[in-house]
Amino acid sequence: MTARIGFIGTGVMGTGMIQNLLKAGSDVTVYNRTKAHAQTVLDAGAKWADDPATLAAHSDVLISIVGFPKDVEQVYFADNGVFAGAHAGLTVIDMTTGSPETAKQIDAEARSREGVAALDAPVSGGDIGAKKGTLTIMVGGDQATFDKMLPIFQMMGQSVNLFGPAGSGQHMKMANQIMIAGTMTGMTEMLVYAKAAGLDLHQALDTIGGGAAANWSLSNYGPRILKGDYTPGFFAKHFLKDLRIALNEAARMHLQLPGTAEAEHLYEVMVDEDGLGDLGTQGLIKLWWPDNK
Repeated sequence: MTARIGFIGTGVMGTGMIQNLLKAGSDVTVYNRTKAHAQTVLDAGAKWADDPATLAAHSDVLISIVGFPKDVEQVYFADNGVFAGAHAGLTVIDMTTGSPETAKQIDAEARSREGVAALDAPVSGGDIGAKKGTLTIMVGGDQATFDKMLPIFQMMGQSVNLFGPAGSGQHMKMANQIMIAGTMTGMTEMLVYAKAAGLDLHQALDTIGGGAAANWSLSNYGPRILKGDYTPGFFAKHFLKDLRIALNEAARMHLQLPGTAEAEHLYEVMVDEDGLGDLGTQGLIKLWWPDNK
């Protein structure tokens, strides 16, 4: 596609996604609250915009992936936000993991403006998927807009699916995070148990990874834990945010999710009590092994 792409958010995920857009030959302009954090993609060929409104005004497609729901609201609805620079022909795609309700608000605002369209499209796959362009992308919105944006999604992801109207992508991501909550707590407790039993942990990872208990968290985060590597493929503080959203949405639907609630509690201890929110999600092991380097 020859679309001018604006991209807001040059963090762990955004940087890899932008680099893949650039490798595919896209014209990419970026904005980030701290310009220095965008230097990697600027060096790779991206251009810079001074605020979201300016970026939107000069883009055909605007993609955002930021931290928290309040950041999404600020990016889109502030006086210098995306909608302040929106114009006919613009498609906005929020790829932040956030609230389905916020996704619906963005969609409603887009529909109130002639020629503006919106999709919610959160992703899964962590920093590795962002770098390799193998993300799973879960989309909410209308079919025609999805079809038009599919070539851009395919520059960043390997599995791209539309799940329904606005907010459906976020609901699918919540289902994804509920599953990950189980694999992360399961992997953590497995390692704690195996170590206490005197088992070789490398051998334990290899064995479990080849059997029915194999999963993405195990294969990607287990080795990092054994190396003492807690750099964030996905920040623990952001995962806690996701679990809170998932449980809030479950409550709206009158559902009880006790396993997810326990995972939320464990990550609250890690993030809010122990102050480890800037570690990766694999840092959960520090509740049992605080001195593991």
